Amino acid sequence: MADVTASLSIGQVAERTGLSVHALRFYEQQGVFVSPIRRGAGGRRSYSQDDVDWLTVCIILRASGMPLPALRRYADLVREGAGNEEERLALLQEHHGRVTTQLGRLTQCLDLITFKVGVYEDLIDQKRHAAGPDRPRPSIGGDVPASRPGTSA
Repeated sequence: MADVTASLSIGQVAERTGLSVHALRFYEQQGVFVSPIRRGAGGRRSYSQDDVDWLTVCIILRASGMPLPALRRYADLVREGAGNEEERLALLQEHHGRVTTQLGRLTQCLDLITFKVGVYEDLIDQKRHAAGPDRPRPSIGGDVPASRPGTSA
């Protein structure tokens, strides 16, 4: 049985990954691909599903904040093959630590934002209830007075 490998154009890969054609060329220039990108008729890039799968890993690592040099180093290690698993693990553990720290900071930010949303929702509810059904509602402008404990903006 012949080995049938799907051949994808740069436009198709851009569509599948959400990366621009420019970003795909940039990643290739930066040595981020594990395998060299094949060239078809007329020198056009021809990608395989393995290339797309690798790009998916790269996209996730970049989205999580992995610096390009670290991503390039990781690709180099994968390209070299077996025998450097400890270095790959160390690189990923270091990144894992950075992402974990970032998640902790973002959780603190989200907690504060959630608290502030609750403060403003409570304030608006109080103003609506104070207006009563027959009285006009006051405009809800401005910020919470700084003199109210725990509600300053």
